[in-house]
Amino acid sequence: MKIIDAHLHYSNIQSFKETARDLSFVEYSYEGIQKEYQEANVVLGIAMGLTETDGMGFPDERAITPMGLDLESEIPENIVYCAGINPYDLNEQSLKRLEEEIQKPNVVGMKIYLGYYPFYAYDEVYEPVYELAEKYRLPVVFHTGDTYSERGLLKYAHPLTIDEVAVKHRNINFMMAHFGDPWVLTGAEVIYKNRNVYADLSGLIVGTEEVLEKRKNDCFMDHLRHALVFADSYDKLLFGTDWPLIPVAPYIEFIKGFIPPKYHEAVFYQTAIKVFPKIEPFLK
Repeated sequence: MKIIDAHLHYSNIQSFKETARDLSFVEYSYEGIQKEYQEANVVLGIAMGLTETDGMGFPDERAITPMGLDLESEIPENIVYCAGINPYDLNEQSLKRLEEEIQKPNVVGMKIYLGYYPFYAYDEVYEPVYELAEKYRLPVVFHTGDTYSERGLLKYAHPLTIDEVAVKHRNINFMMAHFGDPWVLTGAEVIYKNRNVYADLSGLIVGTEEVLEKRKNDCFMDHLRHALVFADSYDKLLFGTDWPLIPVAPYIEFIKGFIPPKYHEAVFYQTAIKVFPKIEPFLK
């Protein structure tokens, strides 16, 4: 089965480098991701644009919109990306840069980092982003749920805030990263209720294959099992890794355990094409 990784990182972020070195033990480099993708039959990755400057690290108020990928000098051919949004940098000049960026073939969506930046999804600051998303028929990805920084503010990342945006902007497809974990039951209701909201299953675990094995056999993921059954919307889910937070192949097997086999093709491949239609040329 061919697989699309709908959520990974390929940016020069210090916390990602530390996680790769100390927790997941993956090789966070071009060679590292190519090896993992080849071994796992991942044919395309959708990276989330993210940059930080030399001061506080991400979340960084000084990052320039659009945020892109800067782990190495070139972006791999089998990785496309969503342009990252810094709400503190959404002036006229920034929006012009963003509009130019999203017209590039390998830019397939936009990413808003709820919780990392203290603005709700329905804040007026993001309205120009939604206008561009509708104009160019691009999806908007939201970070939802726990933040990978203690400087994040969780109330802004709660998945319920997506409902208001989804109702207001019915012509835009939205994807909740991480299914709103740990508020996955709320996330399940949001994707069930709104035809234009999807969720990826990335970043639910940080660590190694051994950590995944442990979590597979204890009660840690019972809240996810409950949410998946409650929503009964497997066609609204996308596989993603949040690499480098977890090795690719073991995480594929981990997520397969939560998804009925008849939905594997949708979750691991087809729904990504539906949400990110610009990726189709990269799959031929």
